Amino acid sequence: MAPEKLTHYNACVTLKGKTVLITGGARRLGKAIALAMAEAGANISFTFLTSGDEARMTLQQIERSGVQGLALQCDLRNDKAIQQTVDQVLGRFRAIDLLINNAGVFQTAKLEEITPEQWDEVFAVNARAPFLVSKHCTPALRSSRGKIINLGSLGAEKPWITHAHYCSSKAALHMLTRVMAKALAPEIAVNCVAPGMIDTGAAEKDPALLRRLAERTPMKTNGTAQDVVNAVMYFANAPHFITGQVLTVDGGLGLV
Repeated sequence: MAPEKLTHYNACVTLKGKTVLITGGARRLGKAIALAMAEAGANISFTFLTSGDEARMTLQQIERSGVQGLALQCDLRNDKAIQQTVDQVLGRFRAIDLLINNAGVFQTAKLEEITPEQWDEVFAVNARAPFLVSKHCTPALRSSRGKIINLGSLGAEKPWITHAHYCSSKAALHMLTRVMAKALAPEIAVNCVAPGMIDTGAAEKDPALLRRLAERTPMKTNGTAQDVVNAVMYFANAPHFITGQVLTVDGGLGLV
């Protein structure tokens, strides 16, 4: 299912008048989340790095929902760039009510073949960037009694032998979620959605691998982008009392 069709979460869900900042929102899951939140009435700002054409298309789709949108190119490995991006969002919308730390890097490599540069790159995007973005958004989120939702991974809980750097970075993000939930309470609620195998229809996904994992999954299917969107929307609308939680969206694959 194409991400642009994943906007009809629930007619009773509303984020009307809220301002959302999504990292990596130009395509794939980030785009699906952005469109769903726009459909729910939120004004959407999102970052991208190299996906300029996709960002323009996503921005157009957001604005067709009748809300305001803002696409900002930002290298999330750069602290100053993050600060400038947050300042631009606040300059446009005057508030940030919800931060979605979605941007991430996924790499496959045998443990002994991972280079120091690869390790640092994955941690810079998957763990350091969510910390920095959250840090710069904290004053605004405190003012709005807002929320942070991190996009983790089943890999944070399962030792995938060809993804040591990825799994380790996502495990760090899961712990960061819990630490931030304690540190930023009571004003800010912080939670995490951890997808398992999600079939987004991307061409680079191995069909044979998808079939094997679906067969292993208790629900006998892989997840969809809509499954992840629904989980994110749950936290976006959940009571503020719910914080520090990691919601795994994997059809039971983690139980195997």
